[in-house]
Amino acid sequence: MADDRQRIRVLLVDDQELFRRGVSMVLSADPDLDLIEVDGGDEALTQVAENPPDVVLLDVRMPGRSGVEICGAIKATSPTTGIIMLTASDEESDLYESIKSGASGYLLKDGSTYDQVAEAVRLVASGQSLISPTMATKLLEEFVQISKGPAPSASLTARELQVLRLVARGLSNREIAGELFISENTVKNHIRNILEKLQMKSRMEAAMYAVRSKLVDDL
Repeated sequence: MADDRQRIRVLLVDDQELFRRGVSMVLSADPDLDLIEVDGGDEALTQVAENPPDVVLLDVRMPGRSGVEICGAIKATSPTTGIIMLTASDEESDLYESIKSGASGYLLKDGSTYDQVAEAVRLVASGQSLISPTMATKLLEEFVQISKGPAPSASLTARELQVLRLVARGLSNREIAGELFISENTVKNHIRNILEKLQMKSRMEAAMYAVRSKLVDDL
């Protein structure tokens, strides 16, 4: 069994019992994952406050406070927690608002297997962003539109710009560290500084900024 210190702490937040059970069966059987389940946003915030998870799987549409609202609240409490939004909706507004609120991933329930959800947890825990192919197309269309407008100004250092370009290409912290011959902790520090300077909450939102600012010519 994996060392407890290396296990990924996962919080599953979904009010749809059938879907939650399916995901739970797969994640609970994984020796590298520690899973906690709740069916509401308030319970999720309590769990995050008491013991911040590495990754949260969060339903977009829930009774009471929306998943997008809970996503923003979680990031305010635990900025390093990765959040994967789960939804049966492919509405662009949900996607964009989730990214603005700090989500690191976005998966359609109908288009993702339980095993793919487990893999998504591993990717986000490693520092990557993740989005389903269907929603990626919608996001790229949005990139085209926002690239026509002015980008916000920000004073990023040369190294921060290098890191931002690699983030926009989808590289994980480990891959960025290897590319630039620096440590993963240094990469994390650069990304934290980038998000602070850009006043953004997630890697994905920073990647959108990079495209809008035409920092990555071949995307």
